[in-house]
Amino acid sequence: MTKKTDDKIDFKKTLDAYQGQRGRFRIVDVPDMQYLMIDGHGDPNTSPAFTEPVEALYPVAYKLKFASKRDLGRDYVVPPLEGLWWAEDMASFTVARDKSRWDWTLMLMVPEWINQIMFTTAVEQTAARHRPTRLDGVRLQTLSEGRCVQTLHVGSFDDEADVLAQLHHQFIPGNGLRMAGTHHEIYLSDYRKVAPDKQRTILRQPVTTDTVVADTQ
Repeated sequence: MTKKTDDKIDFKKTLDAYQGQRGRFRIVDVPDMQYLMIDGHGDPNTSPAFTEPVEALYPVAYKLKFASKRDLGRDYVVPPLEGLWWAEDMASFTVARDKSRWDWTLMLMVPEWINQIMFTTAVEQTAARHRPTRLDGVRLQTLSEGRCVQTLHVGSFDDEADVLAQLHHQFIPGNGLRMAGTHHEIYLSDYRKVAPDKQRTILRQPVTTDTVVADTQ
């Protein structure tokens, strides 16, 4: 994923998978990446089941970051929060936006050199200080997405429907592609601190095809 360096690595700046441009759909081959993950269900705006996973992910992520710097001499910026989103009826996700029916997995990427032993130690240290409610639900897992189409959305999460409709029903089929995985969002802005109309979010859809027709729009 990256080479060893004495500088603090900001994956949001160095990895192509974190790049996007507003108004442009781009085909990108995403490498296998490992994440801290935790699952949930329901409306993220109203459900405590959404805030509790966030409160469990970040303490573990920062303990891993500090252990990496202290023990391995490899420092990095904790990457932005990400989420996989789906629903049994995808119309409730892309059209009706019935968030009460949504399932999701929240994620924080961790570098490839973070191993299971380091993860287990970080969880134990988190539990010893102030145990988050959903700590037992946090896992370390590799995500393999491969070829994806992604774009940058600027604005409220509730305003994503038109962009997703264009992505799903125009760009993807128009380029000989078909959807092959779970909708993925990368929150480049901290939704707790940035006004909704200024939030920057990468919208990603894994795809499959026999032949790539085009890589830009």
